[in-house]
Amino acid sequence: MSRRHYNLPPLTTLSAFEAAARHLSFKNAAEELSVTPGAVSHQIKALEGDLDTTLFQRKHRGVDLTEDGKALYEALSSSFSRISKVLASIRDRKSGGKVTVGSTIAVAALWLSPAVIRFWREMPEVNVDQISQDRPFRDRPDVDFFIRYGQDADPSLSHTPLFRDHLIPVASPEVADRLAGASLEDLAAERLIHLDSEDRSWTTWPEWFRQLGYGGQVPIESRVNSYSVALQLARKGAGLALGWRRLILPMLQSGKLVPIGPHHVPAPNQFYLVGRPDDELSDSARALKAWIIQEVQEGSV
Repeated sequence: MSRRHYNLPPLTTLSAFEAAARHLSFKNAAEELSVTPGAVSHQIKALEGDLDTTLFQRKHRGVDLTEDGKALYEALSSSFSRISKVLASIRDRKSGGKVTVGSTIAVAALWLSPAVIRFWREMPEVNVDQISQDRPFRDRPDVDFFIRYGQDADPSLSHTPLFRDHLIPVASPEVADRLAGASLEDLAAERLIHLDSEDRSWTTWPEWFRQLGYGGQVPIESRVNSYSVALQLARKGAGLALGWRRLILPMLQSGKLVPIGPHHVPAPNQFYLVGRPDDELSDSARALKAWIIQEVQEGSV
């Protein structure tokens, strides 16, 4: 008796295989699927048994795909992409044109939310959901695209460059006035507010000093896990924050934060719009993406 019309193995085994093949890691696939690595390994063994072939070459520090594994991954990847595109189109029609965009809390507050408001004035029929979090967007299939500093490790995601920022020390007006023209040694002796982020792509104070050729000690006395909190502490005179000039431009223009010259460096990475390829996005998502890119090019954000 045929088990199914298409004679497919259980879809859970195919889903586990696709994630493990995309990451080349059972551990990362397990994190994405919210299961244990053992569960992923069990599903893949079941699939290999069903197909009577080996799909992965197990190595000491990871896995590689066999020829059969590569062929199956290519078929699943293209099929899942087509399914995703159809689902996005259906959801777009049913939701009245909903788009979901993600960013860090600071990016949302400082320039994404104002950009979305301007977008709504032009296209009020599109509903935009914003997801703000200071951790990577690994397990959010509901997000159409997100704003990220540096490229994501997932090679299947599309990356659209937005801009490269400059890194400058910033503080309250009183502290900045006291430190006008300060040397790197003077700055290192101040209370530096360090961002302790799960996303390791963000430039840190020690990296900033090294880029400027400073080889002395950079003490870590104050840590926060939110860039918004770091900026708030700097505004209150509690220390120096590492400012992303374009990102915090509204706070610089209002005088709430003041740059401390003359030291600044270009950010090692760019900001990107990261997400599904354009041909997998809904019309509404493509419209918002184009709007954000235009706003960046015109200098509105």
